[in-house]
Amino acid sequence: MVDLITLTIADGPSAFGLDSYQWVSIAMLVLIAVLLWKRVPNMITGGLDNKIAEIKQQLDEAKALRAEAEALRGEYAAKIAGAEKDAEAMMEGAAREADAIVTKAEADSEAMVARRKRMAEDKIAAAEREAIDSVRASAVNAAAAASRSLIAERHDGTADKALADEAIASL
Repeated sequence: MVDLITLTIADGPSAFGLDSYQWVSIAMLVLIAVLLWKRVPNMITGGLDNKIAEIKQQLDEAKALRAEAEALRGEYAAKIAGAEKDAEAMMEGAAREADAIVTKAEADSEAMVARRKRMAEDKIAAAEREAIDSVRASAVNAAAAASRSLIAERHDGTADKALADEAIASL
């Protein structure tokens, strides 16, 4: 008799002729059917697709900013090269002019050459300073515009709160 009781308890409970593992299988099938009916996989893939598109857009913007910066760098490198060529041309012109003055009037030639050479070097130095200042100003403007857009894009109220909390904590 003891064996009969042990055998029925070990089988476990059952309802409507189904054992517990069969009920678990039915419940899982019902859960999967409800998830498919409510289109949960489509919602998940749609959310992931949106996130992928957003990341791709950010990468495209970064590529465009980089290309623009490289174009500006190339443009200013060309301007500097042009300024150097102009400086060389000015130096050559000044030397030719100095030679002509030497042949024309030997007595005044030494004073004239020195004066013209100083003027040419001053012009070259001024042109170089102007070109360098122009390049620096344009680089600063481009960097400020890029910084402005990045800060406006990524800086929000939560970042302001974190900065304020950090400033208060440092006091």
